[in-house]
Amino acid sequence: TWGPLVGGVGGGEQLPFSALEPSQSEGTSDHMQSSCASSYMDPQDWQVTLLPRKERGIENIEIQQFISKKADLLFSQSWKTNVTIVKDGNEENENCYAIMPPLEQFMEIPGAERRELFFRDIERGDIVIGRISSIREFGFFVVLFCLRSGVVRDIADLEITALCPLRDVPPQSSHGDPLSYYQNGDLIQAAIKDIDRYHEKLSVSLHKSALSPSLANTKLGVISSEDLPVHYRRSIDVASSLETYEKVLHNSLGFANPAVVEFLGSKLGLDESSPPSLMRGLQSKNFNEEDFAVALRKRQSASWALKCVKIGVDYFKEGRHVDAMNEYNKALEIDAQNVEALVARGALYATKGSLNKAIEDFEIALEQCPTHRNARKYLCQTLVERGGQLEEEEKLLNAESYYKKALN
Repeated sequence: TWGPLVGGVGGGEQLPFSALEPSQSEGTSDHMQSSCASSYMDPQDWQVTLLPRKERGIENIEIQQFISKKADLLFSQSWKTNVTIVKDGNEENENCYAIMPPLEQFMEIPGAERRELFFRDIERGDIVIGRISSIREFGFFVVLFCLRSGVVRDIADLEITALCPLRDVPPQSSHGDPLSYYQNGDLIQAAIKDIDRYHEKLSVSLHKSALSPSLANTKLGVISSEDLPVHYRRSIDVASSLETYEKVLHNSLGFANPAVVEFLGSKLGLDESSPPSLMRGLQSKNFNEEDFAVALRKRQSASWALKCVKIGVDYFKEGRHVDAMNEYNKALEIDAQNVEALVARGALYATKGSLNKAIEDFEIALEQCPTHRNARKYLCQTLVERGGQLEEEEKLLNAESYYKKALN
C-alpha cells in the first residue's frame, strides 16, 4: 500500500494501494501477485542495486587504492579555503557556464536503466518538476519530467508518478479546499518527501519544510514554462536535432565565458589563487611565487608595455605627439602601473602645457618606484613651473604650496 507514504486520511485509516493509483482498475490483485513473483529478486541483490547514493560503498579496488595513496593530499587542511561556495538557487545564470542537457540524452540509455538509476540516486529534499495528471480527494498525482536539484537525469519519457498528499498541499486561504487551486495539466515544482525504492513509489510536498537549507528560497507549487530549468529547456531543443554533446557544449554561450574556471571553482569552494593538485610534483608549495601565472603575466605585460613606450619615445622625438600619446596610453592599458609609461606620458603632458596631468602621472610613478630619478626630476621641475604660473596669476598661497612640494 501507499500507507507508509500517505499516512492517515480522515480518521487515521490508510488508503489501499488501488485507491491511490489512478490508472489501475480494481480486481488486479492476481496480476500484481504474478508480476511481483516474476520480478522477485533476492533481498541481498536488490539492496545493493537500489541503495541510495549517500549510502553506496566503493566497489572499485582501484579507487580504493587511489584514495589510500593520496589520503594525505585528499584530506589535507591546506585545501580548505575561505572561498564561499556558490549554491545553485532558483535562478540559474546560463551565461556563467555551459548548462547542458543530461548526458543520458546523448547516450541513448535504455529507459529501464534510466529508471533504475533515478530511483537509486533520488534523495529526500531533491526538487522535482512534473505535470498534474489526476486530482483526488486525498491529494493529486504528478508525472515527473525533470529535476531541479540533485543528480540531473533524462526522465521525461519514463512516466514516473509521484503523489502529493492532501496534508502536503499548503492552503491558499483560511477557508476552502486546498486542492481547488490546482487543475489537471498544471506544472508543479515540489520537494521529494518519501521514497520507496523497491516499489518505485514517491511522495512529494509543497511545504518549504521539505527543502534542504541550501534550497530554502526555492519556489514550490505551480510554476510557468519560463521557470523550467535551463538544462531541461535545452534538452527539448536538442531532442529534435542530431548535434553531438561536444557541439552543443561549444555552442553554449557560457562555455566561452573567460571567467568560467573562476566561477566553477567558486561553486566547488576552490581558491584559484592557490590551486590544489593530486600530483605531488605540482603541489603549489613546491613553486616560488614568481613562477605562478599572475607573476608571469605581470612580467609579460610589463615587457609589452615597455615596447609601446619605446615606440612612443621615438614618435615624441620626431614631433609626432598624438602618435606618442596613443602609444603611452596603449602601454598603460596593458600595464596600468608601468612606471616608464607614466613618466613618458607625464613629460608629454608637461610639454603640451597640461601641468596638472603631468604632476599626477609623475606622482603615481613615484608611488610605484620612489627611487626613479627621472620621475623625481621631472616632478620637481613641473611643480616649480606650475608654481610660477600661479604666482603670475597672483594666487600666492597656491603657488607657495607647489614650491613647498618641490622642496620636499
